[in-house]
Amino acid sequence: MAYRVNKSDEEWRAELDPEQYSVLREAATERPWTGELLDEERAGVYTCAACGAELFQSGTKFDSGCGWPSFYESVRPEAVELIEDTSLGMVRTEVRCAACGSHLGHVFPDGFGTPTGDRYCMNSIALDFTAES
Repeated sequence: MAYRVNKSDEEWRAELDPEQYSVLREAATERPWTGELLDEERAGVYTCAACGAELFQSGTKFDSGCGWPSFYESVRPEAVELIEDTSLGMVRTEVRCAACGSHLGHVFPDGFGTPTGDRYCMNSIALDFTAES
């Protein structure tokens, strides 16, 4: 996929704090139950913390009990890029921002009771939230 936001590693390091850089650009994972957006319940839009691209609507967020904000679908299929991830000795599907290539988290087919059956398990630090006014 061709990313619309193309910055050098030095530019990303200058714009993101070290923890954001670790998650967004190096595919690290924040500790469960620590993210600021985990318990966010207001109506609004979740965007990429690196580039501001719209990723998820609040109406698709649900409590999956996993310790990270979970959504059952992205705002548009083309808003995220799904990539096979075979790290850690298992097969998972990594979710990246389609606009800038930043790592957001993983999607799992275990969102039982949701309209799609998917659970987009996102790092809170990879997202920004804008509440509806």
